[in-house]
Amino acid sequence: MSVTTKDVSYIAELAKLRFTDDEMLTMTAELNNILHYIDKLNELDTEGVVPLSSIHAPVNVLREDVEHTSLSSAEVLQNAPDRQDRFFKVPKVIG
Repeated sequence: MSVTTKDVSYIAELAKLRFTDDEMLTMTAELNNILHYIDKLNELDTEGVVPLSSIHAPVNVLREDVEHTSLSSAEVLQNAPDRQDRFFKVPKVIG
């Protein structure tokens, strides 16, 4: 399978790109090189190879759900740069 300049032009149109004639020839050659490289993968013998969804063994990495006591409002607000009553005070960001 090879890519023609017509194919590159169509792809460029879909991607809203504009290429000069020289760039169009360069892109055509580069896409053909990529497809040629990918086509080499078809030469591999994959008979008997089990498909993988991940290279890592599926392991549950979740921690135990252990209950902890919460911080009080005073402890949380201790490091706040600015506060109002029991809330963090931040600069207005919406006009």
